[in-house]
Amino acid sequence: MKILILNCGSSSIKYQFIETGTRIVQAKGSVERIGMKGALLKQKRHDGDEVKITGEIIDHQAGVEYILSILLSKNHGVIENKSQIDAVGHRVVHGGEKFTGSVLINDEVMKGLEDCMELAPLHNPPNIKGIKACQRLLPKAPMVGVFDTAFHHTLPDYAYMYGLPYVLYKRYGIRRYGFHGSSHLYVSQRAAVLLEKPIEELRIITCHLGNGASMAAVKGGKSIDTTMGFTPVEGLLMGTRCGDIDPAAILHTMGCEELTLGEANSMMNKHSGLYGISGISSDMREIIEEAEGGSQRAELALEMYCYRVKKYIGAYAAVLGGLDAIVFTGGIGENAPEVRQRSLSGLDSLGVVLDPKLNIWESSAEHAIHDQNSSTAIIVIPTNEELVIALDTEKLIGEVVSVE
Repeated sequence: MKILILNCGSSSIKYQFIETGTRIVQAKGSVERIGMKGALLKQKRHDGDEVKITGEIIDHQAGVEYILSILLSKNHGVIENKSQIDAVGHRVVHGGEKFTGSVLINDEVMKGLEDCMELAPLHNPPNIKGIKACQRLLPKAPMVGVFDTAFHHTLPDYAYMYGLPYVLYKRYGIRRYGFHGSSHLYVSQRAAVLLEKPIEELRIITCHLGNGASMAAVKGGKSIDTTMGFTPVEGLLMGTRCGDIDPAAILHTMGCEELTLGEANSMMNKHSGLYGISGISSDMREIIEEAEGGSQRAELALEMYCYRVKKYIGAYAAVLGGLDAIVFTGGIGENAPEVRQRSLSGLDSLGVVLDPKLNIWESSAEHAIHDQNSSTAIIVIPTNEELVIALDTEKLIGEVVSVE
């Protein structure tokens, strides 16, 4: 089955066109700066062909039109007509409590997605715009929504509830939802394959470390705790997000600085984290470079980042009742040996022993980095959220066909 995967942001669309039978990504690319000057489409085909196109891309529908045009292009495309797109899989950030798994999109689902917009006002609206654009431009192609939050719906109530008045949960859905679900699902399943053990028998900590970062405790293939909460701000220190913080510190700062609600939200999401601490960058590569060059604030930001990861490893090892594997994924998790080394140092008592040589070995493939004396496997696994979306889409479309 040939499936178009879309990940729509406020001013961008990332996409992949996947043949699920072979799992070949026939083409992938992005549309950037939607609604702004200098809008750009970039695509790379599986045979290495690359193309960049600039133009006036005023909205998400125009962005999807550009994507379809390049996929159909005689020189750069991979299909001859739209009918060769068997289905479209959409990444949707927030499914609330309504959507606990991937769904075939219909009118009822669209209403449910709009009901979830209050939970993710920055993320869900562009996701919905992308779906509506595809419905107009590809009216015969079935659509599937795959939710970042879905994998974490197995959290027990004592893990997802906050210590706030219970009525706030009932009225507004204030609880831990968790995000990066497709990534945590994929790498935990791949870890089980690499370890040649049934996932039902494994206790795994998955570390999705990037500009946005989260960890999950996965027991028997199910998420039982995760660091992100009601929003993606909670948990680890991130590129520009603060992570865990005493909420009273925010209230105090709002009073001292006379910040509006929007300004406080922007501070926590866009001006904190690695960038806020270092004053240099949100890019871990630059942070490490500056720390090695003697910048004390860059060193502090790096140490804070790794300390938070280490602290959650210890907490989740306790929650899981032991530990079989730790998985690193995401841009930082896959490519920053310094972060892995600092995050795992001193965890010998948990049976976590890193092999220094394997840790610095540069590879884009899945590979183990633990010492032979480590009782806990430590594995680097490149994530593949798009494949999860494609396979979920294929499964749901297949189920519809079989029922009919």
